[in-house]
Amino acid sequence: MVWIKMDRHLVQFGMPCLVEVRDAEGNLLLARGAVIENDEQLAALQAHGALVEAEDAKAAIATINGGRPEPVETRPTSVFGLWDQLRWRLERIVKGMAEEPKQFAARIDELAQHLILLTEKDADIGIFLAVRQDTRKLSIYGLSHAIYTGMICFLMAQRMGWPRERCLTLVKAALTMNMSVFELQGRLAAQGVPMLAEQRVVLHEHPLESARMLREAGITDEEWLTAVEQHHEWSDGKGYPRGLTEMSEMAKALKYADNFMAKISPKAIRKPLHAQEAARELFKTDGGGAMAMAIIKEFGIYPPGELVKLKTGELAVVIRRTASASTPIAASITDRTGVPVLNIVRRDTSRAEHAITGFVADKSLLDRVPPERLYGLPG
Repeated sequence: MVWIKMDRHLVQFGMPCLVEVRDAEGNLLLARGAVIENDEQLAALQAHGALVEAEDAKAAIATINGGRPEPVETRPTSVFGLWDQLRWRLERIVKGMAEEPKQFAARIDELAQHLILLTEKDADIGIFLAVRQDTRKLSIYGLSHAIYTGMICFLMAQRMGWPRERCLTLVKAALTMNMSVFELQGRLAAQGVPMLAEQRVVLHEHPLESARMLREAGITDEEWLTAVEQHHEWSDGKGYPRGLTEMSEMAKALKYADNFMAKISPKAIRKPLHAQEAARELFKTDGGGAMAMAIIKEFGIYPPGELVKLKTGELAVVIRRTASASTPIAASITDRTGVPVLNIVRRDTSRAEHAITGFVADKSLLDRVPPERLYGLPG
């Protein structure tokens, strides 16, 4: 019996599921005939490693498509869905390397190009998703981290004036720097205890192992390979795996984006830093250099995805950056007394009456508000 990853094409929202869904250990996640109502429920299943039997999947697709073997989307995918798809595409590309190594370079290039296009189309949404990560999806931390680090790399390199091709190379380095430990990263993010000794050994060697995998897949771009190999090195020699004191420019750029993204990401063992705190630490680390400043300027003081309190007493989610780092556009999700509201209202925080008074530590309220509602987009 062959099991494959559950795909969006197998689902008709609001209709009985035609397949049985299990995780990698064989535990039942969803019985045949159960109903999946929306993208969030589907994403929750996928985050648990949802698998279906290959023959069942083939039969289900044929049924859904009236006997046609080709899957047919029943509705357009939202921009949030497009970002979500990047993770699963990355996973498929990496897992398919062994069987089709000659296809890897073209596939990862296409993925990087798509990530860049989504970022250029609406960087605020990309930043929103990076800042507001779902703590229920820690098991796919490695994939999410690669995608969002790639986004940060593009924004940073573009702001620094790098040529587009070099920006693309940096994004590809971000997507592949941890490719040998994606699953381990997910376990580390989800486990509520410090890293185990055997996990530390694997993590210590992952820059070299990821570069080795790239070479075996036919990648010859030395700037890309060197960036992957050196993205955990530090100028004081306390980095790994080689304890270098000098590294390439691209490796430094990748390291700063990687480090910043890690600090603002949730893990079971600790809460994420606010982007403002992570920016402060990055500024200190880089000594106020061009790379740190590029990231800091892109995110601003209150980046999209942060939950803030307004002078009115409303709680609001930042959704748009403005020319001023301290006065973004926010969407209020409660009234003045803190009671959730149905009709979300945009607030210009540059107006005195809607000024931001601070961050809100407890972000659990955000889990109940689909991002489409915040941005006024179709779900």
